[in-house]
Amino acid sequence: MVLVMKLLFLTCLWPTATLHSSHSQHHHLHHRQQLSFSRKHTSKREIKMRKLDSTKVRPLKSEQLLHIEDHDFALRPGFGGSPIPVGIDVQVESIDSISEVDMDFTMTLYLRHYWKDERLSFRSNKNKSMTFDGRLIKKIWVPDVFFVHSKRSFIHDTTVENIMLRVYPDGNVLFSLRITVSAMCFMDFSRFPLDTQNCSLELESYAYNEDDLMLYWKHGNKSLSTDEHISLSQFFIEEFSASSGLAFYSSTGWYNRLFINFALRRHIFFFVLQSYFPAMLMVMLSWVSFWIDRRAVPARVSLGITTVLTMSTIMTGVSASMPQVSYIKAVDVYLWISFLFVFLSVIEYAAVNYLTTIEERKQLKKRGKASGMYMDAVQAMAFDGCFHDTDVDMDLSGFSEPCEDSETRMSETNISNADTNRLKRKRSLKGNVGRIILQNNHVIDTYSRIIFPSVYIVFNFFYWGLYI
Repeated sequence: MVLVMKLLFLTCLWPTATLHSSHSQHHHLHHRQQLSFSRKHTSKREIKMRKLDSTKVRPLKSEQLLHIEDHDFALRPGFGGSPIPVGIDVQVESIDSISEVDMDFTMTLYLRHYWKDERLSFRSNKNKSMTFDGRLIKKIWVPDVFFVHSKRSFIHDTTVENIMLRVYPDGNVLFSLRITVSAMCFMDFSRFPLDTQNCSLELESYAYNEDDLMLYWKHGNKSLSTDEHISLSQFFIEEFSASSGLAFYSSTGWYNRLFINFALRRHIFFFVLQSYFPAMLMVMLSWVSFWIDRRAVPARVSLGITTVLTMSTIMTGVSASMPQVSYIKAVDVYLWISFLFVFLSVIEYAAVNYLTTIEERKQLKKRGKASGMYMDAVQAMAFDGCFHDTDVDMDLSGFSEPCEDSETRMSETNISNADTNRLKRKRSLKGNVGRIILQNNHVIDTYSRIIFPSVYIVFNFFYWGLYI
């Protein structure tokens, strides 16, 4: 009986257990399908990402072709063997500026390097080269050429970096870049502005001495070419030339060095207009003083001071645009000699004034003038700027009213006679003005009219003959 009850109970529970087991199996199956779908989706996404990032994981086709990943390009080609020859050629695009104050020049050029690196050789059925931009430069070996005595330089980067790399199937490489460089030029201004300056731009390897790298001009003297339209405002470019040499450093040894030499001859016309011609005019203007009446003290003194100050201004303007060198320049010689002529013209009148005053005193003493009248004449000369020579006043009474007034004050007792004589003098002056002016000049003025121009002309002949 008990056995029969157990059988009935098991028979009732069987469908429920079967249903629960079936539901559990269905749930596990659904979960497995979801996991499988998720794994497939993840796998597809990873494959897609790998395709997108394949440039980062795998090398470029060009790099594969050049076997860049198979070599160590930190070492120069042929490391441990003979020095690698690196050819150079340069095309000068322009000379942008020449600065005398900073003693430097700025040049824009195309710099090209030629060498052979067998590690970059590749197979090519058509024997064609491959050209790359600057992105490949960082992954291969390139010569480390720099500019000696350069102050600043840069590679042009508009619109992209102006760098070109061309690789040939046999491993020959052409590396070209466009550079603007400012470098020192050791100038000699002893003949300025009639000078010719010789400047040079020097190229050299920074790390590799002559045991590792041999720097040379690729095509000899033809390795240096220039643009036909190169011109400068102050200079005429006489010649460009290429040369080479060696440079020694006590720490690292001998290095190959290449030179880009060029000669600049200065245009003088600008300086003739700005310095030489004004100086000539000031010197000639100072000679006008020799033809002015020696009694016209204000006129001659003011003319002399004006010319001296003008010459000082010209000299200051020239010095402001030049470096402060410790030697004399050609323009300094001319300006200082011109300044000396102007200064001597002022000194000449000082001598004339002094000697005339002494001569007048002697004449007054000889004529027996009273001491009071003598002192009145000297004081009058100091105030009105006129010499009171009796003979001269009688000849020039029509031109110098202040002098006539002082003469009248000294001879009040003879007024009627003076009026009569004055009328006679006015009639005689009409045809004798030139003769009176010449007779009134001091002997120093007479000689100065000839000596000053003659000496200045001789100086100009020697100056221009020496410097040109």
